[in-house]
Amino acid sequence: MKNLGQITLVLISIVFTAYQKIYQDENFFTVDFFIFTFIAWIVGKQYDKARYFEKKARASEESYKQLVDSLPEPILIHCDHLIVYGNKAAISMIGARDIDEIIGKSILDFIVPKYKERLLERIKQAKKEKKPLNNIEYQFKRLDGTIFFFEVSSMFIMFGEKEAVLSIGKDVTERRKHTESLFQKSEKLALLGQMAAGIAHEIRNPLTSIKGFIQLFKANYIQKEYFDLILSELERINSIVGEFLVLAKPTAVIFEEQDVKELIKDVVTLMNSQSILNNIQIFVELDTDLPMISCEKNQLKQVLLNLFKNAIEAMPHGGNIDVRVKEKEEGKISIQVIDQGIGIPKERIPTLGEPFYTTKEKGTGLGLMTCFKIVEDHSGELKITSEVNKGTMIEIILPTITQGLLKIN
Repeated sequence: MKNLGQITLVLISIVFTAYQKIYQDENFFTVDFFIFTFIAWIVGKQYDKARYFEKKARASEESYKQLVDSLPEPILIHCDHLIVYGNKAAISMIGARDIDEIIGKSILDFIVPKYKERLLERIKQAKKEKKPLNNIEYQFKRLDGTIFFFEVSSMFIMFGEKEAVLSIGKDVTERRKHTESLFQKSEKLALLGQMAAGIAHEIRNPLTSIKGFIQLFKANYIQKEYFDLILSELERINSIVGEFLVLAKPTAVIFEEQDVKELIKDVVTLMNSQSILNNIQIFVELDTDLPMISCEKNQLKQVLLNLFKNAIEAMPHGGNIDVRVKEKEEGKISIQVIDQGIGIPKERIPTLGEPFYTTKEKGTGLGLMTCFKIVEDHSGELKITSEVNKGTMIEIILPTITQGLLKIN
């Protein structure tokens, strides 16, 4: 009954006054009777209103729950950061067995720390705007600790008698993976196009020279030095193609246990004659008891030869090349090649290793790109630090035999 409280309190007032009339022989319609009955009528009305709104709030809360449960997208309702409700999709997404596993827990417990500030700001915004906010991505944690991407829209609601925030969204982890995969493919295609254009440009130059010399031969303008120039240009084409082919994944390359000291010794021996001709001295500093490494020795020699060649070319007036090999930390070995050359501007260092980006007049950039590729295939890092007119240090960091695994590419 709608006015049950009001009627009950008024009846109590009448019954009490009737009791006084019967047993105490007092007048029924007294001033007190009218005052108490009026108060009972007012209090009863307020009580009925409170009951009505409480019932309405419970009905509203149940309606929310029914609506939320019927939706296929994960929905969480949280009040003061505590989860007060979640539908079946949200329970499944978080990895819970039932609603009791998440009710009362802070929503901040389910978000990756670096996204907490973003979430707190969105909650403030939702309370202020009082309307649905646009979608935003967070990284959430399931109960088992696995991470997923959750794209969410939030809005302020009244959940029963409480102010709350409703967050509805979807797990977009697979979509992100697919997008990243497409992005990587497009990057590879762009790189392939860039490399193809660069190779065509680099090879066209020597071919133009060769074509000119052949036309001279045809007109009987034959000089001995022309042959040397043709051979030099053909060797340049061969070098460009060779560097490009190394960038492809090598087949059946076996990584074997090697002593880095022996590798350095072999490379320094090969470079000694060229360094002497350029008035350059090579100094080698090796730590004792260096651990063994797992590598394809010819590829690693190619990297070191390329770095020595670059160092020599960076010092046209001579100088020193220092080679330092040491155990950097447990499980890693460091090889540093330090020159006293012209150096590289800071803004150019991030672009080193890109195809056809070079600081040399006749370089292709493929040599350094090949070095990066080989070191990466050895599960290592190649770092470059440089200062203009002071020199450059290139550091190769490789896993030792205890850290690295023998592998077949």
